[in-house]
Amino acid sequence: MGLLDVLAGKRKLAKPAPDRLFALSTAYVTFQTELSIGSRGAAAIVFQALATADFEQIAKDMVEVVEATSSDAGTQVETRDDEYGYRWMVLRDDDFDDLVVGVNAVSGALEGGGYGERILCAVFAFEDERKRPLYWIYNYKRGAFYPFAPAGGEQQRDTERELRLKAQVGAELPVEAELERWFPLWGIPI
Repeated sequence: MGLLDVLAGKRKLAKPAPDRLFALSTAYVTFQTELSIGSRGAAAIVFQALATADFEQIAKDMVEVVEATSSDAGTQVETRDDEYGYRWMVLRDDDFDDLVVGVNAVSGALEGGGYGERILCAVFAFEDERKRPLYWIYNYKRGAFYPFAPAGGEQQRDTERELRLKAQVGAELPVEAELERWFPLWGIPI
């Protein structure tokens, strides 16, 4: 079967493996020990919200579940809508694994409710030893991560730093191979 079978509806494309998100937990050890990159204690899942009772109930339930199931002090969750119509469910927790588990729980609930196609990405906030911000973005539709390193100016990115990070952790993370799909996210609220 080929592309025509997919287009005709005879065969569906395989979806990315949901467990790829957990590769970030393993890579985080390398971030800390070899690259002096630490978590800023925040992550977000970004999706297109729907104004339906079912969708809103799933989102509300996930806030409660994430806050109740995190370890120790707990994960704080807040939501906000951006100027492009996307909802950011922001998680804050000093335990990095709780952030990964929380984002995975939210995406799993949205997918289970039939809204998986509405998920855009997950964003994890880091900083290097010089306190420069760095984000690892997980594109759900592609099943791959990519780094986003804002530079000093407004809407400028440090492409060299991003490519260096890809080379340093590419063996541990499923990194997006097509560089033109490394979309910058400006105005990240974490």
